[in-house]
Amino acid sequence: MTIDTLRQVPLFESLDDDAAKQLCELLGTLDCEVQKVLFRAGDAGDAMYVIERGKVRICVQATDGHELTLAELGRGDFFGEMALLGGQRRSANAVVAEEARLAVLSREHFLSFIMRGNPNVALEMLSALANRLRRTDELLRHSTTRNVNEEMAARLTLADRAADILAEFGGSWKFIIAAVLFFNLWVLINSALLVLGKRGFDPYPFLLLSTAINMLAVLQAPIILMSQNRQAHKDRLRSEIDYQVNLKNELALQEILQRLKILERDSLRATSEKRRE
Repeated sequence: MTIDTLRQVPLFESLDDDAAKQLCELLGTLDCEVQKVLFRAGDAGDAMYVIERGKVRICVQATDGHELTLAELGRGDFFGEMALLGGQRRSANAVVAEEARLAVLSREHFLSFIMRGNPNVALEMLSALANRLRRTDELLRHSTTRNVNEEMAARLTLADRAADILAEFGGSWKFIIAAVLFFNLWVLINSALLVLGKRGFDPYPFLLLSTAINMLAVLQAPIILMSQNRQAHKDRLRSEIDYQVNLKNELALQEILQRLKILERDSLRATSEKRRE
């Protein structure tokens, strides 16, 4: 990677000529074919990658077995930086989506470059990491919400669906208007038959109508409660998933801050050693 190419990467655009030249000497080159797996979640992390050309897809395996794409990176983007900051295992999979050429920076070379007086690169990397975390948070929120709805829909039986339809109709203006029209028609027909000197099928005081209304109320109440209980269960499940996502992000932010403190301490130590020399 040349200095001009390196400057096109937002992470390194603020480097001066000497620092850019030093970094170019530390970078290795890797040509990759399509569908090549660069690393998987759980692998040891010892290097970060900068894309010179091509595309790389960052993805994770969801709990339902499906592959969830977190980001698709192109020319000038970088990934694998968490391995440099903490030296921990990979947290996601990296797969080449389009034939690519990558610049590789090992953790050893990265630390030596930072110690030479270039802490701004680490700060830019932490800023980019925080932005990616926000995007991942939003993606997980939408994904988990959709999965909750699909999971609940898959568990519904025919009786549950019928109860939901009846509960929705029973709490609408359609039901109110239909009930008012039906009751008035019932009363008018029996009243008209009484005026004509005939005995109606439910004469005043309309005991049959009262019995039907009572039976409707008795049956409608548990149907509405069944539907409300399922909605409450869905809300609890969604709240639990939101809590898990928030907790994960809080822990990740704490880890970022901890790594920032380590880099700051190492930078101050390197500055102090230079002054002594």
